[in-house]
Amino acid sequence: MSYDKFQILKSRAVPLQIENVDTDQIIPARFLKATERKGFGENLFRDWRYNSDDSVKKDFVLNDDNFKGKILVGGKNFGSGSSREHAAWAIYDYGFRCVVSSFFADIFRNNCLNIGVLPVQVSSQFLSKLFQEIYENPNSKIEVDLPNQTISILNIGLNEKFEINNYKKQNMLNGFDDIDYLINIKSEIEDFAKKSII
Repeated sequence: MSYDKFQILKSRAVPLQIENVDTDQIIPARFLKATERKGFGENLFRDWRYNSDDSVKKDFVLNDDNFKGKILVGGKNFGSGSSREHAAWAIYDYGFRCVVSSFFADIFRNNCLNIGVLPVQVSSQFLSKLFQEIYENPNSKIEVDLPNQTISILNIGLNEKFEINNYKKQNMLNGFDDIDYLINIKSEIEDFAKKSII
């Protein structure tokens, strides 16, 4: 299943300054019944967003109208815990296209890359500056430049490079998942197969 191409994203950001956010907190297990990627966004951080009677927790950041955008900024060790793909699906379905943290769990990082959510790992110093800027100026724009692998806090002119596997980078730039990639190089695969038979 293909997704939106990711080139350069300029957006406000939502600060979730909590460390060790695990996949069960991102999307609780009781909401994992569907097998399609749709509909998970409404239950993103469900137990943090709503009380047991389904009333809104007004002090949770996703319920705060001051903070909007397509970039979610999380604390260190984001996406730990079980390997459920649904955590990445929920983040994408909610509308986020990038998650920033100083450390990601490997499986969560790969699940994000497979569906078009860019995990940007930054230094702890940059993350602190990013949180500070968002809290002080919720309208501040963050630029995530995938071709050049940079993230910038535009208001204060601070930027940092980030790493990404080149195969995953090319897929994101083209909006490909692994199946789309193989379909795109079908002729090359067929040519290789013919040569191998000979």
